[in-house]
Amino acid sequence: MADEAIRFVPENYPIGMLNQGDTKHIVLKGANTTNQEIVLENVFGQGNGMSNFKFPNKIPAKGTVTIEFDFSSAEMEGQINPVVVLVDTTGKPYLANMDGVVKVPFVFSEKLFDAGYYAKGEKREWSFYIWETDKKARPDITLDAESTKQFAMSTKPVMLNVDKLDQIKEGGKVPGLKVTLTTKGLTREGWELKQKSIRKIVSFKSKKYPKATPDVLIVGYWK
Repeated sequence: MADEAIRFVPENYPIGMLNQGDTKHIVLKGANTTNQEIVLENVFGQGNGMSNFKFPNKIPAKGTVTIEFDFSSAEMEGQINPVVVLVDTTGKPYLANMDGVVKVPFVFSEKLFDAGYYAKGEKREWSFYIWETDKKARPDITLDAESTKQFAMSTKPVMLNVDKLDQIKEGGKVPGLKVTLTTKGLTREGWELKQKSIRKIVSFKSKKYPKATPDVLIVGYWK
């Protein structure tokens, strides 16, 4: 349980809206509400994207505290609720809550694909649709260099009806791409040799949105 001896104002820091891949410098301000000095041992982020923390070693009784760090929205999307954790030398945690929204430039009709029971060297293929969030332009995505080691992709320009996200159809007014993702053989090395499950992140890149981090996930089991 977090101790509320350190309180931050506002109670939930408003990160606001970030475009996926943006980095924002955040400054949290709070106070020690107790009559005892608090000595901090560490400050860290609960979740991804937080780095370069700056914090005081000691917070005086009834004194103020400022925590600074950099927050990256890479690989995030939608509503986010990051938490900063302060830990004192006795092991007590103090939490600083935040909230915000990460806007993504692309929408995928599906982002999770099943390779099933998979043997080394087997070919797999998956097809899905991609369109821009603003529905005005056709996506320009390609596979990033790392993903091309295991996957290939082909695209077909299409016009999409995206009124129902669970029933994407061709023949609408939104410019999009039909993407066919294939693999001629998934690799299994390093930590993957110790487990039967498959978890491959396939990453894409965009010249128009160079900071964006669109990806899909391939899951399955090794035979």
